[in-house]
Amino acid sequence: MSGYASAAAELRDLADAGRLMSEYPRAGELMARLSGTELLKAGRLLARLDPEEISKAHPGTPLVTIGVTGHGTLGTLAPALTAQLARHGLVARPVLADFDNYVHELLDPAGELNAARPDLVLCVLDPMIVFDEVPLPWRPEDVERVAADKIGLIERLAARFAERPGTLVLNTMPLLRAHTGQLVDHRSRARLGAVWREANARLLRLAEDNASVVVLDLEPIVAQGVPVVDDRLSTYAKAHLTDDLLFAYAAEIGHLARQMTGRTKKCLVLDLDDTLWGGVLGDDGVDGIEVGESYRGEAFLAFQKVVRQLGSQGVLLAAVSKNEPESVARALREHPRMAVREEDFVQVIANWQPKHDNLKHLADTLGLSVDSFVFVDDSAFERELVRRELPGVTIVEVDGEPAWHRRNLLRDGWFDVREVTAEDRIRTTRYRDDTARKSFLDSFASTEDYLRELDVRLRIGPATRAEAPRISQLTLRTNQFNMTAERLQPGEVLDLLDRTRDPAPLALAVHAGDRFGDHGLVGAILARRDGHVLHIDNFLLSCRVFSRSIEEACLSWVLRHARATGATSVVAAYRETAKNRRVRDFYPRHGFVPTGEDGDTSDGDDGGVRTFRHALERIEPMPSHIRIDETPEGDLP
Repeated sequence: MSGYASAAAELRDLADAGRLMSEYPRAGELMARLSGTELLKAGRLLARLDPEEISKAHPGTPLVTIGVTGHGTLGTLAPALTAQLARHGLVARPVLADFDNYVHELLDPAGELNAARPDLVLCVLDPMIVFDEVPLPWRPEDVERVAADKIGLIERLAARFAERPGTLVLNTMPLLRAHTGQLVDHRSRARLGAVWREANARLLRLAEDNASVVVLDLEPIVAQGVPVVDDRLSTYAKAHLTDDLLFAYAAEIGHLARQMTGRTKKCLVLDLDDTLWGGVLGDDGVDGIEVGESYRGEAFLAFQKVVRQLGSQGVLLAAVSKNEPESVARALREHPRMAVREEDFVQVIANWQPKHDNLKHLADTLGLSVDSFVFVDDSAFERELVRRELPGVTIVEVDGEPAWHRRNLLRDGWFDVREVTAEDRIRTTRYRDDTARKSFLDSFASTEDYLRELDVRLRIGPATRAEAPRISQLTLRTNQFNMTAERLQPGEVLDLLDRTRDPAPLALAVHAGDRFGDHGLVGAILARRDGHVLHIDNFLLSCRVFSRSIEEACLSWVLRHARATGATSVVAAYRETAKNRRVRDFYPRHGFVPTGEDGDTSDGDDGGVRTFRHALERIEPMPSHIRIDETPEGDLP
């Protein structure tokens, strides 16, 4: 039985035995191996379960509340969303508003959707939102007028939505043959196409000006052959988008929800033979592998270009291959058609060890967990071995047809983020610099000597609006040193930077550097001043700068700043998760004591919030090997 069929059969067995609730994480793992009709069937099974009960039974599985509104009938979205989030290890809680009630729901703060406190609000747009209101008979100019009015309304709704928490998801509207075909002359059809594309362009640009808005472009989905409309359902049930299109739309929402909950993948790990290039290097030699000089070679070259494109945007690239290291290095350096080179990878591991062992070694070297890896290999044996030994690794299956490699890699948007930052574009360089730091460490007899010579420099100061996307990214991607695991979208970070709020917020950005170069913005401290008490709501630090006492230096700096500005104590919050347990004693180790005022506000995380207080009587000294560029007191709240 194939992996696909066995996964579907095991899911049915779980459902028949009434164990979908108790074994929800396992069900999600099985659904990750399904697609199409089978995945939607599984989503209908899970949609019968109470999301709140699933969350209680599995507190480590994030619960994502999704409000759904729009112009047409959207009932199919509930099981589709349930399926797509489950396959990413999430629980969907869909809340559907009444039919064609989107204006009221987005305007009314007391509406049904807002009362559910959704993490995401989907306002699903369809072409009938415009064509239901054009006069009869109509011309392209009439469509232009109605479309302009509707887009203007949506722009105002988005602006109002920005005043409340959450993310609003809009989408472009496909243009149907049923509408262009009503115009008998090609000049009018061209005019209508231009009008329609201009309206969609206005929608797409909404995300540029409003940090609370995401706009999904449905055109690439429709271009893959997904039907937009079923005339009978559109006419009789006002379901203006097909189930197939809504299912594909739900897949995009699954990617967005995964990113919002800190589950975006960070590292693409590639096999080489018959994955990155054609042929077997050990048998064919550097000159004999296929890259660009044959039909198959062109397919591998196209795949390499996609890989390099992903790497240019902050995705870490690594290779794990059963090969001789000298041969691999020569192929990457010398093959004339290779689109990716040695310098594009943070690490290339070529040996004859089991690949799951090499993946664990790679994770240790990079300071990442294996569940941040996406592994691509053409060998079914290797894929299944890694899946069994390292279940957290995401497996992308490729086979003997290299022309499909690109599609298979890109299909699930594993590396999707809200915005690529300047830090992302140089991430590979940062990690390669870390290799030099490790070599430098090996030359010292003690860690103390190493740190002293490393010359660590910090700059701590108020975060700027330009830094909001990077701080949001830290909250979404950082798991190990993330003291509360609170995930913030860019708009929510911008709200924290609003100095007019009461109590006054304090959002600090931490920049680091050393003798090997600049780390960039590596941490953030989110706090607020309430009278004589400073509350640290969250403290984050990139895993790239662990083991250098940077966290101790930042905390000492904050405590000294609090005391210097009249605070009598500092209260810090910690919420334990499966991934931040290594820092559970961070605050107690630095003079904080439990307040006894803890509460269970886990909201889907592993544990409730614990709070600790520092009386500011004795503050541990700053680590001697760290220099801090002081920020003038007048620049801080």
